[in-house]
Amino acid sequence: MLAVAEEKAKKMKLKINYTCKVPGAFDMPIIIDALLQKNDVDGVVTLGAIIKGQTKHDEVIAHSTANALTALSIKYKKPVSLGITGPGMQDRHAYARIRPVAERAVESVVKIFNELERIQK
Repeated sequence: MLAVAEEKAKKMKLKINYTCKVPGAFDMPIIIDALLQKNDVDGVVTLGAIIKGQTKHDEVIAHSTANALTALSIKYKKPVSLGITGPGMQDRHAYARIRPVAERAVESVVKIFNELERIQK
């Protein structure tokens, strides 16, 4: 997913200031909070997959992560994409979604950033 997102960003002539890796989607918000505080960060693209296990734990992780990312985006008034697939996905489904999800995650941050710029003028 990262390679696809970097490829898309390059095609769109975007500058990637930071690339961070975390153990899982649930761990993203604390790193994203730190990034959004930086003046050289206009938005954050998240990437990942939440794979279904034997329980509904994937649903808990997906919902809590999405809520936290939304709250951070609103708090800092900077776009944060939801480039995380799942819940309820098996490995094979996650692999099939790599390219479209990663590309849309980059595109959505740019679109929201541009719209914010437009309405804040």
